[in-house]
Amino acid sequence: MKNLNKNDVTLDPSGFVVLADMVPDIIQEIRYYSTYNFIGERIDGYEEPCALITKEAARALKPVSKELMVRGYRMKVFDAYRPDCAVKHFVYWGIEDTDIRMKPYFYPDLVKQELFKQGYIAKRSSHSRGSTIDLTLVDMSTGKELDMGSPFDLFSEVSHPDYKGITEEQFENRGILREVMLRNGFLPIDCEWWHFTLENEPYPDTYFNFPVSSEYLRR
Repeated sequence: MKNLNKNDVTLDPSGFVVLADMVPDIIQEIRYYSTYNFIGERIDGYEEPCALITKEAARALKPVSKELMVRGYRMKVFDAYRPDCAVKHFVYWGIEDTDIRMKPYFYPDLVKQELFKQGYIAKRSSHSRGSTIDLTLVDMSTGKELDMGSPFDLFSEVSHPDYKGITEEQFENRGILREVMLRNGFLPIDCEWWHFTLENEPYPDTYFNFPVSSEYLRR
């Protein structure tokens, strides 16, 4: 990859891989490719329902997957690399769009303009640097997601990793995910239990804007 200045935006995908190629045991439900997300439509830049991620993050996720499978779980990925144009889609929707059709499902207690102030939507996302992943766990014996006390992308205090108003089992389930991710070099954030970023991310100051497309990666 060419040398980039701080906060550059680039279309160069050479440092990225299709996550399933390196971690074939993952389950994928790429929400921003679908219409089941907080906006209610496919998000700009999502051309394929697959998770892309930096090579370094993918390598770090391999032992995560192996450990979880030994314990009877599989990773389910909702999002990984997110193009800068997708973040702009979020921002324009948050500032200008009056559409709130998905409010009952994703931000029932907030006015959507509050999503920025509360930290749920950012004008620059770590996802666009390529080493952040949103995920949950699936119980291999039942095929069902573990109950984490709130669904993915519920913008609420209930989704904060340290929220105590959930059941002991739900809190323990969050702890399983967090413990394994921390042990393998990923850092959490304080408002979303599903969100982790590789601590030693390879592009800490670079934001990418190529599409979520395995074909684009393989050109």
